Amino acid sequence: MEVLLLSIYSFFVWLIFIKFRWLPWNITTQVIVVIIPIVGLTTLILSLNVFAPSSIDVRVYKYTVPIVSQVRGRVLEVGVEEGNRLVKRGDLLFRIDPTPYQLEVNTLKAQLANAQAGQRETEESLKGARGKVAESKAAVDQAASQLRAATAAYDLARKRAQQYRELVRTGAGSKFDLEKAETELRTQESNVQSARSLQAQARSGQVQSQASEQQIVQRLGANVDGEYAQVAQIRAQLEAAQWNLDQTTTRSPCDCYVVNLQLRPGGFVAGLPVNPVMTLVEATGHVVALYQQNELHQVESGNEAEFTLKTTPGRIIKATVDSVIWAQAQGQLMPSGALPESGYASLPPGRFAVKFNIDKEDQDLFMAAGAAGDAAIYTNHGHHIHLVRKVIIRVMSYLNYLVLKLH
Repeated sequence: MEVLLLSIYSFFVWLIFIKFRWLPWNITTQVIVVIIPIVGLTTLILSLNVFAPSSIDVRVYKYTVPIVSQVRGRVLEVGVEEGNRLVKRGDLLFRIDPTPYQLEVNTLKAQLANAQAGQRETEESLKGARGKVAESKAAVDQAASQLRAATAAYDLARKRAQQYRELVRTGAGSKFDLEKAETELRTQESNVQSARSLQAQARSGQVQSQASEQQIVQRLGANVDGEYAQVAQIRAQLEAAQWNLDQTTTRSPCDCYVVNLQLRPGGFVAGLPVNPVMTLVEATGHVVALYQQNELHQVESGNEAEFTLKTTPGRIIKATVDSVIWAQAQGQLMPSGALPESGYASLPPGRFAVKFNIDKEDQDLFMAAGAAGDAAIYTNHGHHIHLVRKVIIRVMSYLNYLVLKLH
């Protein structure tokens, strides 16, 4: 652009001083003719670098997603091809043999059904045990009632035997009646012993039935979220096995392009996190331009911007400034026990990155990861010189058509 302006200026100098001789061509006019472009171009360039700063280091960054299989197995199908083909989110990447994982799922389903049947059987056993506890309690109550009746009869027989002994001792009673009363006393005493034995047996049965009930309750009491512990454990194992089975099919997590595809049907994937089988490059990326530190004091978010890439000669891509990333490596101190070193010579000041938001009409343009180019930002000041920067960046865009190689 500077050469073009000098050429135009030289043309008018030739017309005025040489062709038409409107002004004399002497030492004074010659000095003025030389000073004007120096001062003008210097002012123009300095103003452009402040109010319309440019960068010759534009970079396109795209995130990459290394694809690692979650499970191991033999590859049956690869659903993508390497190259400039867009893979949509959810598209099949590859599928490995699901047979061993399906067998594991089937086995755990059978175990789960068996455990659930066992749980139902245990619940039915609990109902039976509770019925036995009720029966044993009734038996204890009945035995206690019989003991009370036998004890009352024994007490009555003992009193009568005592009375007959007094009557016989005084001669007022019959010895036969005494023997009959003592026989009745021994009979009632035997009945009391039998009632006590029955009561002990009933209490023993009650203790056993309560212990059996408590054992079943404890077995059912070991639960997770209201489910029998053994059933919950097998269900968790089944869910893990089902998850492994689902991982035999790997799908794309994003709209991406496949890079470094070495996987082929028949290959074996080990399921290790350090062993990616392919790399996906996101379809959308981030465009940043690196600027010197003193070029950005007039730049604000929302400023108009333009950039061009060497991969698309002659194309001007419209954008706006998203933000200035006010951080770079020279502003970081690594954590350590040593004091920071200043070095023998100071490093040149690092540049800061400006992130761009691409306008809608250019968002569908394919931009290769790692593509480089030139950029310009048009601040809210110096609008009258923005046209010069726009011309310069368009000239640089068309210069990208030149391939300067000698072979």
